[in-house]
Amino acid sequence: MKCDKKDLLLYAVTDRSWLDGDTLYHQVEQALKGGATFIQLREKKLDEEAFLAEAKEIKELCKAYRVPFVINDKVELALAVDADGVHVGQHDMEVGDVRAKLGPDKIIGVSAQTVEQALLAQKHGADYLGVGAVFATGSKSDAVEVSHETVKAICEAVDIPVIAIGGISKKNVMQLSGKGLCGIAVISAIFAADDIEQAARELKEMTEQMIKG
Repeated sequence: MKCDKKDLLLYAVTDRSWLDGDTLYHQVEQALKGGATFIQLREKKLDEEAFLAEAKEIKELCKAYRVPFVINDKVELALAVDADGVHVGQHDMEVGDVRAKLGPDKIIGVSAQTVEQALLAQKHGADYLGVGAVFATGSKSDAVEVSHETVKAICEAVDIPVIAIGGISKKNVMQLSGKGLCGIAVISAIFAADDIEQAARELKEMTEQMIKG
């Protein structure tokens, strides 16, 4: 599966912090029902066996909804479950090495904070970029804030799709208009909501407006 710009409109990144007795599978399904167009499985604390079982289940769920499914950081695990791809940060495996491992047909997303990082990721075979944090965020303690001018500069510098991440919510998503983005990546704006399906639906509508703006 290759990466289509339209698939990146509403990119949901999982977080089990808000499960509260629910299952991640159920929460991801709610996000998909609400219109999430891309799912990234992000797990920092699960052991490998549990992660593998969960990844297989959620991969099948995403397949049923015809939505790309990638895994955060863990290249070997993405290979093991035949995920659609991976998303790597600046401190993870280098993009060229990821491409060599996964082959030409998998999706590789890369986090970037500067134009230089963005151009390098594109040169080494990234399919899309996640740029941020565009607003202050509680989901990643080490997140560096990226100015909206830099976001626009990155979008203008590369040919691959760019999505914004970090602290995005219904309240501020329209502030990203006119930057050249093709979508947003969110964690708490969907998964911390009381009604995940409704939160995804509203965010998707607003993001469509933001992109046109």
